[in-house]
Amino acid sequence: MRFVLTSWGSRGDVEPVAGLAVQLQELGAEVQVCVPPDEDFAVLLERAGVPMVPLGPTVHSVVANPKPPTAEDAFRLAPELVAARFETLGAVAEGSDAVLATGLMPAGARDVADKLGIPYVLACFHTAGLPSQHIPPAGRPHRDSEPDATDIRARWEQDTQRVNALYRDAVNRHRAAIGLPPVDNVREYVLTDRPWLAADPLLWPGQDKTDLDLVQTGAWILPDDRPLSQELEAFLNAGAPPVYVGFGSMAAHAPKDVARIAIDVCRAQGRRMLLARGWAELTLTDEGDDFFIVGDVNQQALFSRVAAVVHHGGAGTTTTAARAGAAQVVVPQIVDQPEWAARVAELGIGAAHDGSTPTFDSLSAALKTVLTTETQAQAKAVAATIRTDGAKVAANLLIEAAEKKV
Repeated sequence: MRFVLTSWGSRGDVEPVAGLAVQLQELGAEVQVCVPPDEDFAVLLERAGVPMVPLGPTVHSVVANPKPPTAEDAFRLAPELVAARFETLGAVAEGSDAVLATGLMPAGARDVADKLGIPYVLACFHTAGLPSQHIPPAGRPHRDSEPDATDIRARWEQDTQRVNALYRDAVNRHRAAIGLPPVDNVREYVLTDRPWLAADPLLWPGQDKTDLDLVQTGAWILPDDRPLSQELEAFLNAGAPPVYVGFGSMAAHAPKDVARIAIDVCRAQGRRMLLARGWAELTLTDEGDDFFIVGDVNQQALFSRVAAVVHHGGAGTTTTAARAGAAQVVVPQIVDQPEWAARVAELGIGAAHDGSTPTFDSLSAALKTVLTTETQAQAKAVAATIRTDGAKVAANLLIEAAEKKV
């Protein structure tokens, strides 16, 4: 069997897809992964042994600017991504048995699958964008100044209109070109009535989070067997477990001066620190030997050897830290991250930082909480319950869907 998997977004949107692709290959399927042409992703997929097809612009070119993307940026990007999906997936998916899409609203992917008469699956790593009678939508770019309604149903109707404003004209233009009728509600069409949730059921319970018929597979984990560098090993072995601080691909959203604040907090509490550069290129101009800066690193191996993980609350980092038994301080920045932070605190495996910009006092308080014996013990206990079979479950479901042609 042959499958096409596609995503456009940060590493947290790409690495899980690579994990699913590896599982499909192990089951004997042929897989092609269509993702942004960032060098980081090319290296990741090559390491995983998964064929990569470039799709759209690099993510780094969109998000790695001093300021977050504007609404105008979003309205330029949306039709570009729609065109890229029709063109790239339209060619790659010929002869395939199914298309699975995730990441930033993958408008264009289902259209291609429908034209080819093959199954389509929408997967997500959280439920923040799925309609709900009880939970309001996350923010979405829009050009008007219409205030958010207080009624949840009205807010979801506004969300429908905002998705349409971003994508519908481009989608229907490309659909007409391939002989398909227009779509009225892009969000409903893209999401389907039975999306998959690729998140651990303890860390992000899907029940009652959406009105849709959710299929929760568990998180899609790409195994990482890379050794840590000799220099990092030497640092880890030179003292007590350090505190890891990293904000991943949050280039424009990384808190100002977070590296300096974090090292000051760690030093005040007698802790060493590991600083991850990430897309924000975090660094320290300091001569101290109590911190170490890392680039791309095997977090699966590293997080089991740190005292705590301070991060932005992305789905992948949260899951990796929880699986490693590392207590967490989550400093949420955007979209789903506040809910990951709240869940970490609710489970007692870490602390949710109050707000997106830490100060010396606020980060000190949060770190003290996660370094307590109780939090450390709870993080270790919860680690044993995190599922590791999500990608395998999803791979079997996708093969089953292709066999049934549904």
